[in-house]
Amino acid sequence: VFYCFASAARRVVLIVSCLIVQGIDEIRHIIVASYSMPQIFIDTRGVSVSLRFTETSFFVEPTKHNGHAITCYTGIFNYFNDVQHAGVPLRSVISANFASGTVEVQYLARSGKKSSLALATAHGTVKEEDRTRAKEWCQALLLAAYQGAKPSKNLKVFVNPFGGQGKARTTYASKVEPIFLAAGCTLDMPTDTTHSGHALELAREMKLEYDALVVVSGDGLIHEVLNGIYQHQHRDKAFCIPIAPIPTGSANAMSLNLLGLQDGLDPCAAALNVLKGQSLKVDLFSFTQANLHRISFMSQSIGLMADLDVETEHLRWMGDTRFLVGYLRGVIARKSCPVELSLKVVDQDKSHMMDALYARRAGSLPSPSISPSPPLSDGKKIDSPGSSHEEWTRFEKPILWMFAGQGPFVGRSLMQFPVSIADDGLIDIAIQETASRMWFVSRRNLLRAMDGAEEGRVYWMNSNRYFKASAYRARPLAPKGSLVIDGEEVPFQEFQVDVLHRLGTFLSPYPYYEPAFTVLDAEGKTRRAGV
Repeated sequence: VFYCFASAARRVVLIVSCLIVQGIDEIRHIIVASYSMPQIFIDTRGVSVSLRFTETSFFVEPTKHNGHAITCYTGIFNYFNDVQHAGVPLRSVISANFASGTVEVQYLARSGKKSSLALATAHGTVKEEDRTRAKEWCQALLLAAYQGAKPSKNLKVFVNPFGGQGKARTTYASKVEPIFLAAGCTLDMPTDTTHSGHALELAREMKLEYDALVVVSGDGLIHEVLNGIYQHQHRDKAFCIPIAPIPTGSANAMSLNLLGLQDGLDPCAAALNVLKGQSLKVDLFSFTQANLHRISFMSQSIGLMADLDVETEHLRWMGDTRFLVGYLRGVIARKSCPVELSLKVVDQDKSHMMDALYARRAGSLPSPSISPSPPLSDGKKIDSPGSSHEEWTRFEKPILWMFAGQGPFVGRSLMQFPVSIADDGLIDIAIQETASRMWFVSRRNLLRAMDGAEEGRVYWMNSNRYFKASAYRARPLAPKGSLVIDGEEVPFQEFQVDVLHRLGTFLSPYPYYEPAFTVLDAEGKTRRAGV
């Protein structure tokens, strides 16, 4: 299909062609486009405004009217004030429609560099002779903004009204849903979870017709959804439906890892990811405890890091600040964590792991050639202490906590796994010793570790033992304690964790976790993964 646009200054041809690969029932859209599109002019309340887009940006620009430059058009576009030149990334365009002589473009924009995104609208009428071109221009803009993908999606929405500060329902209705509706999405009736395990029940019985599963909550509801998928009758297909978090919980770690610090706590940026994100395959973990099995996607913790989560449950109204309060309490108490740990270690060289992260993000290190893991068999049991003795390494030093998982951030203020790779087939394990070599790890040292924790500096602490492993098991040696999986408390009993390679699917703007690990090399120069 060819759309031809002509003007006195430019002539642009947009070619859309479809190729069917022999033997594969797949249509590949190949878009060959010129983004130097001729601008169109709309009239809004007597103000003439130019709309145009390039390969990377969409622009809303006022023009001269009655001999005077328009420098302020408050109320015309319900977001910008006192601007002469408003440009947003092309990716931020949500919809572009022409009807009854009126052009309407909806997009997401910021009022400042550090502000959150908000839905904005540019709309106005066009002259009679420009209507055909305006309609074609809107079609071309939408095609370029979505890179040929369909704007409207069929979404299943889970809402946890009790998570975090209890604002999930309001946030969804006021910020997220309008974006989905603007894009023309089909929304399965958003379901408010009413009790623990409700999302698991819904996911277990859901149909497989959705383009994405939208989770409006924190990390705990993602855990429930994944475990519901694990119990689904057709779980192999269900695991292929991508999950997209909308951050309204306490930690929102998965959203931070997918979108980064600037956008990871922004519901509108997360909604944009639902529309524009691409599937990112990630490793999941099988958690086995006695004869019970569950899926973990983010972390498992025991000791101080588990205590701070469980013991601040009543402080959810504080948001993620409750974790800081819990850590300070834990440092004051400084309780040791008696546990027997065994690991199938693959790497423990911190410099080597960091270099592997850099190489992967730069594209010079391909994904591991490991087949995706099947979901955990119901017959799986914890390995006995003597099984596969040559593969297991026992960690016998006294510790304060053990934190295992993937994804750099476990919360906004803690980059716990800075060298984590989404699909390396391994789990990152950080163990905080009570002493480093001959040095006692004091409360003062633990407090000083908070400095730069959001940048991953704790990774380099000598007392922070860091491993990449294909599996590990833990046996608590105390009668009582806390064990937390993906932010949810589970029984304080012996357990084993194995990696399920590339079993999970999330929506992401990037082919890797977004947060970059920045460190200083031997010469004092900054090294940053991903550059």
